[in-house]
Amino acid sequence: MRSLLEVDGISVSFDGFRAINNLSFNIGEAELRAVIGPNGAGKTTFMDIVTGKTRPDEGRVLWGEPSKSLLKMNEAQIARAGVGRKFQRPTVFEDQTVAANLTMALKANRNPFAVLGWRPSRGSAVRVAELAAEVGLADQLDRKSGELSHGQKQWLEIGMLLAQEPRLLLVDEPAAGMTLAEREQTTTLLRRLAETRAVVVVEHDMDFVRRLDCKVTVLHQGSVLAEGSLDHVTRNPDVIEVYLGR
Repeated sequence: MRSLLEVDGISVSFDGFRAINNLSFNIGEAELRAVIGPNGAGKTTFMDIVTGKTRPDEGRVLWGEPSKSLLKMNEAQIARAGVGRKFQRPTVFEDQTVAANLTMALKANRNPFAVLGWRPSRGSAVRVAELAAEVGLADQLDRKSGELSHGQKQWLEIGMLLAQEPRLLLVDEPAAGMTLAEREQTTTLLRRLAETRAVVVVEHDMDFVRRLDCKVTVLHQGSVLAEGSLDHVTRNPDVIEVYLGR
């Protein structure tokens, strides 16, 4: 399987604390990966580096085919190259409808002058309907986003990211605060999205990770401690000691 994202020997320190320590791993072009580990393991810093928010002190982050260095791009360029990130707390425009939120996400592809004179077209309305259907909100298009449940807001934000047609989705703790039914629907959504793009899920909830049924990377002190199926890594004595035994 070809790598879409290759993280090679990256390290970064903040005030003498080594948040990422010689971290290396690859993500395939259409792959679902869960990243787990104790607090302070480097999960958020890893996402910050991939999205251009934080610069590593050393190492390489290669992207795409032919591979390009993400470290030579700024945050906006990385997003345009196809890296989408969903934070733990959904950031949607609560006083706007679901359709308006998705339409605004489509607009973000255009330059500032085009955006000023932009008007929704038939094509954009069709695309918005497709995105809503993809994330399970087809019957919510006219609702104000502030009226949605927590889970539905999370799906809307994923839909807004999908409007940018990313090749990699970084998703931070999607299961937090969801009902059981919403969690099951989110599992189904993420697994389906990973059929056509790379999806990396950072998650604390082991039951949710088990439902994802994917390769797991365990981080500890900024490095990969173990990698493989959830059953494989949870039998690893080091993982039990630093993470599961707590």
